[in-house]
Amino acid sequence: MSVYAISDLHLSFSSDKPMDIFGACWDNYWEKICDDWRAKVGDEDIVLIAGDISWAMTLENALIDIAEIAKLPGRKVFIKGNHDYWWSSLSKIRKALPEDFYVIQNDAIKLGEVVIAGSRLWNIISQSADDKKILEREKLRLRMSLKKAAELRCNNEKILAMCHFPPFDATFSDNDFTTIFEEYRVDSVVYGHLHGKDCRAVEYLNKNGISYYLTSCDRVNNKLVCICK
Repeated sequence: MSVYAISDLHLSFSSDKPMDIFGACWDNYWEKICDDWRAKVGDEDIVLIAGDISWAMTLENALIDIAEIAKLPGRKVFIKGNHDYWWSSLSKIRKALPEDFYVIQNDAIKLGEVVIAGSRLWNIISQSADDKKILEREKLRLRMSLKKAAELRCNNEKILAMCHFPPFDATFSDNDFTTIFEEYRVDSVVYGHLHGKDCRAVEYLNKNGISYYLTSCDRVNNKLVCICK
């Protein structure tokens, strides 16, 4: 069983919101992702999708985009991104998802030899009062999810954490989020949100023994990133 990751698919099969207006790297990007996905992923493998899945505004329309993902092999695990406006009632989402789709929200799941947890996070750079409140809430949600992951870890399984926003600033300095990941002995962290080759980011970083992967599809050439085998 292998685990792969990608994020920021920004699918729009239910709406007219093409991504190629943002540059040539978005030309036929979904076809490129699908070709790479089919070449790598088997039915028992796992694909983590770290938010910004669909431009849809409702679950009904998001399911049109999710149906395209369902055509691809493997077990898929979602977390919410800042543009996933369709994400509302968790129970409705879980009831509507196709087989072998999973969502994480304040909890964790165990699939084979890995336990998967995570939370959306938020902009850690902003100093506004509203953003600070959201950050404090995200810290609680992340702890809740990782506490559940620790309970599910019974045979030294790997803990993989997903977040949509990067868990550090451009200096990669320690902060409350990286401390939480270390406290719960997370093995790898997958995140997205950052776009474009000019943003100050790296696709891979080992920080205090934890592997951090940036998986925004345009940053990784529309290819799945292998997290573990």
